[in-house]
This record gives sequence, C-alpha cells and structure tokens, in this order.
Amino acid sequence: MRREVPANVKRADMKITLPPQITLDGQPDQLSPGARIRNTQNLMVLSGTLVGQDLPVVYRRDGAGLVHEVWILSAEEARALPGGQRTIFNVITDSLAGNTPTSASKAAPQPAATPGSNQ
Repeated sequence: MRREVPANVKRADMKITLPPQITLDGQPDQLSPGARIRNTQNLMVLSGTLVGQDLPVVYRRDGAGLVHEVWILSAEEARALPGGQRTIFNVITDSLAGNTPTSASKAAPQPAATPGSNQ
C-alpha cells in the first residue's frame, strides 16, 4: 500500500496512556483535541483503542505544540528509517512491494510557459 507522509514530521515511539495523555520516546506529551491517528492502512483510529500499545509513529504538532497528526508505521516502514532515525523527513512508501519513490514523484512541478516569454 502506498502512503504519503507530509514534510515536517518527526519519528518517535508512542504509547497512549490515558487519552489525551501519551508518551513519545518515553517523555510525557499530549494529543490535541481532534487529533488524527492513522493506522498502517491509513484508516483513522480512535486513541482509546490504542491504550497501552508501544507504536512506531511519525507525527506533527499543531500551533499550540500538541500532537495533532499521527501515522502509525508498519514494521517495514519503521525499519526503513536508518538507525531508528528521529529527525524530520518526507517519505512516500509502498510497504507491500518495497518500492521507493521515483525521481518523478520527487520533482517539483514546472510552471507553464507564458506567451511572449523567452524559455
């Protein structure tokens, strides 16, 4: 299954203790009101269904600094991050086929030529 994860996400191990309370890499944190958690099939899941589980994730914070968007990683996706990398990244995965992004999918869109321009 191909999943697109936006830029500006961070990698962590998340555990939901008592929603909205969580830990990220063992440090106390909190989910935002209306936090969106996506499972490995990209389906939304409720935080209460994940209580007590240690989950490899990537996440983004909202403007108030609370964890707002979470993507649970499959074991393959978690392994694809070198050395348990904990830095900001942008990735597109195809977790079933093990495909990597093509250069075409990374290329920025080119502006259309305008009449009278010298291109």
